[in-house]
Amino acid sequence: MYNYSEFDSAFLAERNAQFRAQVERRISGALTEDEFKPLRLMNGLYLQLHAYMLRVAIPYGTLNSAQMRQLALLAEKWDKGYGHFTTRQNIQFNWPKLRDVPDMLDALAKVGMHAIQTSGNTIRNVTADHFAGAAADEVTDPRPYAELIRQWSTDHPEFQFLGRKFKIAVTGAEADRAVIRAHDIGLQIVTRDGATGFRVIVGGGLGRTPMIGKTIREFLPEADLLPYLEAILSVYNLLGRRDNKYKARIKITVHETGIDEIRRMVDARFVALRATFSGVDQLELARIVPMFAPPEFVQNDQSAFETAYKTDNIFRSWADTNLSAHRAEGYAIVSISLKAHGATPGDATAEQMRVMADLAEAYGHDELRISHEQNVILPHVHKSHLPAIHSKLRENGLATANIGLISDIIACPGMDYCALATARSIPIAQEIATRFDELKLEHQIGELKIKISGCINACGHHHVAHIGILGLDRAGVENYQITLGGDATQTAAIGERAGPGFSSDQIIPAIERLVYAYLDLRSSPDETFLQSYRRLGLSPFKAALYPADAVAAE
Repeated sequence: MYNYSEFDSAFLAERNAQFRAQVERRISGALTEDEFKPLRLMNGLYLQLHAYMLRVAIPYGTLNSAQMRQLALLAEKWDKGYGHFTTRQNIQFNWPKLRDVPDMLDALAKVGMHAIQTSGNTIRNVTADHFAGAAADEVTDPRPYAELIRQWSTDHPEFQFLGRKFKIAVTGAEADRAVIRAHDIGLQIVTRDGATGFRVIVGGGLGRTPMIGKTIREFLPEADLLPYLEAILSVYNLLGRRDNKYKARIKITVHETGIDEIRRMVDARFVALRATFSGVDQLELARIVPMFAPPEFVQNDQSAFETAYKTDNIFRSWADTNLSAHRAEGYAIVSISLKAHGATPGDATAEQMRVMADLAEAYGHDELRISHEQNVILPHVHKSHLPAIHSKLRENGLATANIGLISDIIACPGMDYCALATARSIPIAQEIATRFDELKLEHQIGELKIKISGCINACGHHHVAHIGILGLDRAGVENYQITLGGDATQTAAIGERAGPGFSSDQIIPAIERLVYAYLDLRSSPDETFLQSYRRLGLSPFKAALYPADAVAAE
């Protein structure tokens, strides 16, 4: 992973000292809240429903054990003993006191972490495939490019006051595990005639106007990455709407201007910008790449894994759902679920963070990843160590065998925390997970992605869920709309609204009817919910959601 240089450390120290002075002025009353707001947002500090919230960047989702332990320290010393991992590969602390935030930032800086550009109308935390550097289907590790983009975008003078926030995601595989088509810019590493480059996708995004991004460039040579990104941002900064924040994202710019005209303008701007890049970006990339060299993989006896798999049903269930194929023989990628049935999706206690740090240090080449699905990954684990890892995870409530299943729910904080939310998300996610655990149907159902947002901003990614749930306020009453058929992968699609919403006490029975209908309708046990929906369309699922007697009662 990337190691901070003296320059990086000095830069963070200066930024933190500056913010400490700003906090002191706010506490003394020298700054009003309106004056303080843009300053705190530049340092990842929000004012939520009940308290301040600090959002810490985990660039491209990569952590080591020391960094995870420092996050545990922040949770324990300055918060309520836990943190919340988000769909942007960040972690949020929901209860810090304003006077403590500068100390929190200094503690983060000690392990090469920060909260810069995790908020505001700027280029946000750059995200990547959480299996990066480990996946069997990967062309190359996308993280060096993500780090290069992070350095280029941090405090970039032209892009600190964009019309709206701007999000970039990078993947190195054909299988899209980074939701690149729902980002302002999505980058997929591809090769052509032996050369490495990028497929560039622009204009994706969710929120109140969800859109799937469009390909603006099929193959961009590696050396052209930063000038081309700068060209896109420059065109957006010029054309983007500033009269209406709800229409200020680049997806609206692309939609209103047209992808062909955007491509023409970007290409023209690129020609002018390319000459200004002296090659220092490529020298920096060359410096970065060796830091992401894969660990030295070893060959160990796998008999312990094979024995446990054959004799321990609980271990086998976990292995079948929570392990993924690794590029190295004898290794596996371990997904640690932060979705225990009835728990808050994405939350981890300080003790659980330390346990995961210990496992990474002992068995995982000191690497951890955060997924956009709010889980934690051990990317490099030899199979001989899996029984010991599973045992430790079970002791600490981290061995739920549900990755990709109905209880592996993405949920935003909703009205329990967020000042923008119009409905609760967390209790609905908890009830769904608990209900299907009681029914013992989860593994029979198979792959099924449920995602929940507590408002139209769609932080829970509900638009690209197989079953999406959007919580809204209807005359002071929480109302939950259902969308069906969304997809966050390489076959990305926006879900279709099924019909009228449901009250909080109706939504769980509605999901239950929907799932039972799928089990009856699927052509075979191997046909997933999404496959069934694409084969059959909305009608049979809508009939299950809104049975005739219920419709008549309305």
